[in-house]
Amino acid sequence: MSLNIGGRTKARLVEARRIVGKKHIRDKTYSYDYYTLSLNLYVPRNIVDKYGKEFVVIKEEETGIITIMPRKIAEEKGVKIEGSKEK
Repeated sequence: MSLNIGGRTKARLVEARRIVGKKHIRDKTYSYDYYTLSLNLYVPRNIVDKYGKEFVVIKEEETGIITIMPRKIAEEKGVKIEGSKEK
């Protein structure tokens, strides 16, 4: 889902994926989890815990700048996402 938010800027909604990893050290197996967005961008766990798994990716086509922010913050800043359900 995409939208234009002025000029040549596009925004889309993405969801962070939870990845479970395992590491074997000597005789023990340790498991850990982390969160990633598309293109395997790492998202700190405390950010996902605080704001949720939904993020907005905003790309400015003229400058090539990509901004990623949690959906809750994007809505507070006034970025409207077409097709999204209002809570």
